[in-house]
Amino acid sequence: MTDTPVAKPAASARPIAPFAVNHIVLNVRDIEESHRFWTEIIGMRQVGALRPTPTRPNPPKMRFYSADHGGEPSHHDIALVEQANLPMIEAGEVNQIHHVALALPNREAWLAQLAFLQEKGIKFDSRVEHGPTHSLYIRDPNGYGVELLYELPREVWAHDIDASVNYYVAKPTEGPAALEDRVEDYPVFAGAAREA
Repeated sequence: MTDTPVAKPAASARPIAPFAVNHIVLNVRDIEESHRFWTEIIGMRQVGALRPTPTRPNPPKMRFYSADHGGEPSHHDIALVEQANLPMIEAGEVNQIHHVALALPNREAWLAQLAFLQEKGIKFDSRVEHGPTHSLYIRDPNGYGVELLYELPREVWAHDIDASVNYYVAKPTEGPAALEDRVEDYPVFAGAAREA
């Protein structure tokens, strides 16, 4: 039996654009502390963890977490790797990862999550009306920024994405005002028609 040569795929003239960000892996100081944040505060579900195998007897402490994908988990959206000597990132310090953005399914779920976080005593770093999203920014136990958002209707921002991402209105971060969100009269960029 002879080996059949494998045809080399034709190279593209330019990069093939990915269709999505698949997952993010974060280094964390204490995997148990971070596990509690990502499950009990953010609401993600642990779907796996690295375990010793004959070919990898001493794997890193690593866990895998999924968001809700219509009731079905993914293999992971976020993974955590314990690095005990990781320095703490204090508020105002520059970090290699600016923030991780997580989408809530709709406005009602987003507001319910904000109320939950407020009841848990989580500090709101900022609340912002962007053109495409309404967003809350908080920090995880390692100092990583976490954005929780819901997207506004596509017709609001899709006709001029640049103008929409440059739109910024700061909102209150404390008390009942931090849980208020307007549902009408937000800007529509480049004359996009709004649905009635």
